Amino acid sequence: MTQYPKVAVVILNWNGKYFLEKFLPSIYNSTYPNVEFIIGDNASTDDSIAFVKEIYPHIRIVQNEDNFGFAGGYNKILEQVDAPYYVLLNSDVEVSPSWIEPVIEMMIREDYVAAQPKIRSFHKKDSFEHAGAGGGYMDTYGYPFCRGRILHSVELDTGQYDDEQEVFWATGAALFIKSDAWREVQGFDADFFAHMEEIDLCWRLKKLGYRIGYCPNSLVYHVGGGTLDTSNPKKTYLNFRNSLVMLQKNLAFWMAVWAIFARLWLDLAALLHFLLKGKPKDAWAVSRAHQYFFLNFFRNAAKRKKNTAAYNKMGLYKKCIIWDYYMNKMQRFSDLPTNNFYLKNK
Repeated sequence: MTQYPKVAVVILNWNGKYFLEKFLPSIYNSTYPNVEFIIGDNASTDDSIAFVKEIYPHIRIVQNEDNFGFAGGYNKILEQVDAPYYVLLNSDVEVSPSWIEPVIEMMIREDYVAAQPKIRSFHKKDSFEHAGAGGGYMDTYGYPFCRGRILHSVELDTGQYDDEQEVFWATGAALFIKSDAWREVQGFDADFFAHMEEIDLCWRLKKLGYRIGYCPNSLVYHVGGGTLDTSNPKKTYLNFRNSLVMLQKNLAFWMAVWAIFARLWLDLAALLHFLLKGKPKDAWAVSRAHQYFFLNFFRNAAKRKKNTAAYNKMGLYKKCIIWDYYMNKMQRFSDLPTNNFYLKNK
């Protein structure tokens, strides 16, 4: 690559001194020649910002006056960042020195407006990581999954997904995106607060005909659950709530009606499963998610945009991944029939 457009690597922080101490050294040693590092702070109450100012005085700090969550926090921070490419990077990610170059080169070559690197687990270095793995996909009912991760089954990385691919969504843990595209769709939906907001963002981009890519030549390691543990009922609430809202916003009307009807019953099954597992707080979180959905139904309906003729469905799975996972025992991405995916940009 002979030209290096400016890249702004923006790390959103909230009381994350531990992760900043641990992972900023690898990030700061990135070899990309035209990069700006920015810490966006969501009104932290620890001494993480004092730490950055002392140890990394050349890193720019942009501070929010309150904790606006992952979605709202990034929206406000990126209003103050000027670069043709943003990288939204979680604070709990370890990178290699040359992790930026191959993604930017691929985005320019393939005309992707957003992309992600390969995501492996920090704690199990030979395994994909839940949040992103080898690129994100979506089924008919709005259930996200990845190359390398379907539901709770995470694959070891043996090189099986070492090819560049157009995908449906890119992980928010290390999201590369053109700033023009970010502004065109007005960034994240701040109401999501956290979880699923990057999928909703990518879905809106795909509806405009844009392409999103996965770059295996860039590898990062993600801790995961750094802000909210996977067993936290608040995370359960946000995931169930945001998933329903995302379907309402992005699916065609009658498909949304059908998919949401089906999801409500599937969610009820999940609620009962939580109760049987002795997790009443998670069961209540599912109920609260449904209450929010109906109480805010018309507010979120106003956010709907019509599907355009350019709608790019690459990466959508035509079947129900829940059914194929449990009933058909398809628990690896390679088990899924190719003809069950949309393989053309239409």
